[in-house]
Parts: sequence; C-alpha cells; structure tokens
Amino acid sequence: MKHLSYIIIILLVALSSCRKDFDTSLSNGNLSFSQDSLFFNRVFDDISSSTHSFTVKNNSNDAISVPNISLERGNSSFYRLNIDGISGKSFQDVTILAKDSIFVFAEVTVDFDQVTEPMAMYTDKILFDNGSNEQKVELEAQVLDIHLIRPNRTAIIDGFNYENIILGQDAEGNDITIRGTNLVNSTTWSNDKPYLIYNYVGVPNGKTLTIEAGTKLYFHQNSGIIVQPGGKLIVNGTLENQVVFQGDRLEEDFAEIPGQWGTIWLMEGSQNSEINYATIKNATIGLLVDSNLDTPNLTLTAHNLQIYNTTSFGIFARNAKIDAKNTVISNNGTSSLSIALGGNYNFYHSTIANYWNSSNRQNPTFNLSDSYDVQGGYISQEVNANFTNCIIYGNQNKEFFLENKDANSDFNVNFKNCLIKFNDTDNEFENNPLFDFSNTTIYQNIILNQNPNFFKTNNDDDGQINLIIGDDS
Repeated sequence: MKHLSYIIIILLVALSSCRKDFDTSLSNGNLSFSQDSLFFNRVFDDISSSTHSFTVKNNSNDAISVPNISLERGNSSFYRLNIDGISGKSFQDVTILAKDSIFVFAEVTVDFDQVTEPMAMYTDKILFDNGSNEQKVELEAQVLDIHLIRPNRTAIIDGFNYENIILGQDAEGNDITIRGTNLVNSTTWSNDKPYLIYNYVGVPNGKTLTIEAGTKLYFHQNSGIIVQPGGKLIVNGTLENQVVFQGDRLEEDFAEIPGQWGTIWLMEGSQNSEINYATIKNATIGLLVDSNLDTPNLTLTAHNLQIYNTTSFGIFARNAKIDAKNTVISNNGTSSLSIALGGNYNFYHSTIANYWNSSNRQNPTFNLSDSYDVQGGYISQEVNANFTNCIIYGNQNKEFFLENKDANSDFNVNFKNCLIKFNDTDNEFENNPLFDFSNTTIYQNIILNQNPNFFKTNNDDDGQINLIIGDDS
C-alpha cells in the first residue's frame, strides 16, 4: 500500500511539472472575440475609467500561441491592458488552450488636452498577431473635460491628511467632521463643462454656491453638497436647460441605479436656498433639509424639481420651512417625502409617487409627523402644512401617513384637491381622526384610491420615468 502511495505522488508531480510543456502551434488568425470593440462612454479628463473586458477564444483543436498582443499606439497609449492577471501594453507568446478562452481587461485614463480627434474621442486598437494573421479589437473613449472638485490633501508618513468639513461637536466638544472641501468665497459654477465632485463640498456661513442653468454635476460615491448654517445654495435651471445632479458612473448600465452618491444637505441654520428646474437622481437621499431655527425665512424654495431613484428618502425634512411647486418625487427606497419634527410646508401641483421595486419598502410614500426620535426619546414641534393639487400614490395600499404624537403641539395640516392612496384594508386607522377624509378641516375635494394611470412609473426599459396622468384617469 505504501508503494502505491509513492507511485501516485510521483505521477502527480510528473503531471504537474509537465503542464507547461505542452506543444502549441502559432495562431493563424482564427481567433474569435466576444466583442469587436469596446466603447468607454464619457470618460472624465485625467480620471481612470471603469474596467471593460472581453474574451478571446481559440477555436482550434490545438493549443496556440499568439506571438504578440499590443496596443497600436504602443507605450504612449492612454489605454491599459490586463491579460491573464498581467498588466501592460504589450504581451508576447500568449498561450490559449484548445477550445479555450482568455480574458482581456482594458481601462483608460486620458489627458483631455492631448485629445485631437473630433468630438473629443480617443481611439486605439488592440492588435493580435501581425501581418496576414493580424486581428484587432477597436477601443473608443468619449472624453469629458471637467472641473474637478475634491478636498486638499497633504502627504504624511503613512498616507495623506485630507481637508474636512466640520458638521458640529459631540457631547465631549470634539469636532464631528466629514471629508470635503469648503468654499472660500461665494462661487458660481457655470455650464462651460461638467463638475466632478469627490467627497463633499461645504458652503460655509455667509457664502453662496450658485449653479447656472444647464450645469451637470457628477458625484463620486459618498459625495455631495453640504450647505452649512448661514450658507445658501441657488440653482438657476430653466425649462430648456435644467441642472442635473447625479452619480459619476456614466455607463448605460448605471443610468438609473440608486445610491451612487450621498445627498444635498441643507443643515440647521441654512436659509433661503432655491432650486429651480433641476433633476436629482441616483442619490442615497435626494435632499436632507433641516430647520432654519426661529427665523421667518424659508429653508428651501423648490420649483420644477425632480427627484428620482434614491435608496432612502427623496426629501427628508426635519422642522424645515419648504415652499415647493411643480415638484416630482418618485422611486425611493424608504419614503418619497418624509417630514419629521414638524415645520412649515407648502406644496402645490406636486406628485409624490413611489413605485420602488428594488427591495421590500416598509414606509409609505408620504410620511408627516410632529415628532422625531432623538437618542431614544421623542421631541415634537408645531406643524403647519398645506398640500394643494397634489398626487400622493404608489404601489402599496397605504401610501399616506400622519402622526400627531404630542397632543399639546399644534398640528395644522390641510389637503385640498389632492389624489391620495390610502386603502386601509385592515382598518388599522379606522378610529384615528387624522384619517377621517370627510373632515373638511383637514381635507377638501379629495380623491381616494383612484389610479392616476401614469404613463410610466419605473425605469426598467429606457431609463425614463413619466408621471404624466393617463388619458383614462
């Protein structure tokens, strides 16, 4: 038995040592490719692209050796390759087993100033073999010249120290910070080229960030805008030239993926921010809006604003003052509009419709409460809220929730000429006066549970949502 074990070990060693010694024949130009071209859609200037890949198949019954695989532009190319785990721009004698394939991975980092081709396209080719056996895969990247916004950093022994934004202090008086860069002066961002934001941009006390019509802002993961106490955000979009806030993954597969970036946060004490004709999409929270303390000024005026595809809230407001007209909030993983700790709100001609289907949503589309849970205890504030000519709808039975937790706080809410979905099939709120839709103090001319038949409620097909009411509604 011992001799048999020795024989098996010897055979295994012999086989393993011979695996690299099989015979190969030269490639004869009969390779096949899973793709004949790679298109890198909208690559940012001097920022590495995502990785694209394809397979190269040997169709013959013999193992082959490809004498050369290289980029046509050679070492000067902005493209980079990885073949079988080895990075480079040129590879020699690449073996592909019979009827087998290899993976080729490609990335690109382009210096926009050196792109001379029309439409800011940067092209190259991956060449396989040469002469009469040469085959190729085309590479093409559309390059975007950008304004790059990111925090300053200084080198230290074990890495970098990054610039931070101070959000407040903890119980011990230590600063609570988040990585980001603060504006030094009031600043206007024009539409001459897009903005790519890494981490957060802080708008400090006394400073204003103005964003002109037609400007596009692309946010990297865990990035956004924070308007600090006394700061202000002004977004001047127009009907023809909206301002767009979205993630920085511009491949088609990421066009409507939620949660790609952080949020726009109007902190407690910020005042008089305005957003006109803008689209906020694919964030974690579209807008986080806090109190402007005891001033009569609005925290936010939002006209013709669209918020889509957020993993959490479309708008989450805490004791804020918001005036919104022609606003659409849709497809949000928690609630489309969630109001906590009271505040003052006027919404006109707005659609709050949630057809989220990416996970099991537990919250209603619309949630309004006078209270907020702070460290395990509830605090409450006065509510003054008016909703006129609004639609509150979604794909759950109860898409509407009101809560007056503190009977001693004023709870003044009014819904006029609104369509509301509230199908209380289990009679959970049967005896709750806030859901008595015959009470004209709260409700006037309400349509309950009538399907608005929106033309398109999700982005499964072409990446577009169309919440225009159908002809049969």
